[in-house]
Amino acid sequence: MSWLFVAGFVILFVGLLVSIALHEIGHLLPAKLFNVRVTQYMVGFGPTLWSRRRGETEYGIKWIPLGGYVRLVGMLPPRPSDDPNKLRRVSTGPWQGLIESARAAASEEIRPGDENRVFYRKPWWQKLIIMTGGPAMNFVLAFVLFCVVAMGFGVQVLKPTVSSVSKCVIPTAEAGKRDCRPDDPLTPAAKAGIRPGDRIVAVGGVEVESWEEATRLIRAHGAGRTTIGIVRDGERMTLTVDLIAQNRPSLDDPDKIEKNVGFLGVTPTVVIERQGPGYVLNQMWELTTRTATAIVGIPEKMVGVWHAAFSGERRDPNGPIGIVGAGRIGGEIASSEIPLENKIVVFINLLAGLNLAVGMFNLIPLLPLDGGHIAGAIWEAIKRGIARLLRRPTPGYVDVAKALPLTYVMALLLLIMGGLLIYVDLVNPVRILG
Repeated sequence: MSWLFVAGFVILFVGLLVSIALHEIGHLLPAKLFNVRVTQYMVGFGPTLWSRRRGETEYGIKWIPLGGYVRLVGMLPPRPSDDPNKLRRVSTGPWQGLIESARAAASEEIRPGDENRVFYRKPWWQKLIIMTGGPAMNFVLAFVLFCVVAMGFGVQVLKPTVSSVSKCVIPTAEAGKRDCRPDDPLTPAAKAGIRPGDRIVAVGGVEVESWEEATRLIRAHGAGRTTIGIVRDGERMTLTVDLIAQNRPSLDDPDKIEKNVGFLGVTPTVVIERQGPGYVLNQMWELTTRTATAIVGIPEKMVGVWHAAFSGERRDPNGPIGIVGAGRIGGEIASSEIPLENKIVVFINLLAGLNLAVGMFNLIPLLPLDGGHIAGAIWEAIKRGIARLLRRPTPGYVDVAKALPLTYVMALLLLIMGGLLIYVDLVNPVRILG
């Protein structure tokens, strides 16, 4: 294991910890703004490695660097008939007993004078802002990091100028594995006389300005004769081509194959161009939709992780990874042969993508995730809005304590999933560079 691998692991690992710390600051700042008493701000779990108290809040680092938390006083409301500053007798039912024990533990942190500083008594919109602050911080970080790449370093852009012309048609299954043979047919582009340096400006009489537009028109046409408008040495020309049908990777999802699409046989020119904020927003929207789809498929993906861990199956590169796996990817990038600038770009993009994934995951409307409290605040707003419309008494606070049984189950599943990911990241890691 080279020192570059270790350095890359540490850099990405620290980057993730900084992201976690900023996520918790996203909760901390609005909580203090709305005068909720915050007793702890911690990065990590388990025993305390280091801490220092500032005012009423203890700031520190824990030994297990797999997350973080902010402790807000009064997260659980008392029973309607209870004084929030008094301990209550625990009920005998197993689940009810857990709920009442949690209420009692929460009430012990409430000091005289804190009655209006507890979380549950705050207006629903303040609770919503406090709990969305963490995921929002991750989204802001992702946007900033994507901006650094797109606006600072630039991104690869495919131009509709021909870089090379494939001489022959090789079956998709053999593409990239062999050279042309004498009996291989010429590509439509080679037959039509298209040359490197030609700029494609029209397909089938439809004007195009980008490589993507040209590709989509060619694919949509399928097999058959059409025209390709080009500019060669400043002169516009129209060539007739006989497209053939081939199976090609999808433009929208490279893991899928589009069957019998039109094929020309040219490659575009690749240039690096700096982009504006609009490009970043569009990129984030596409990645957000993909991430949301991936999160919905996590239960199915975890089955594959299990098989990869204990059956030796190949790890899905698009499946979930843990913090250890992300660190290993960082080490793999750092120790690779690619140029330094490209390594930096990959690091920043990876960290941005991880922030986006963490923010999206925390929006799942289940406790103990932020989304569970967000859902509670929204439900409280709906209940109170309906009460106002119907001129009924204002309903009480939404009692998230009633969801604690599901919370414990969810916490156990997250613990098991986290442990499984750590294990499989060690024995069968995701490899992005082959």
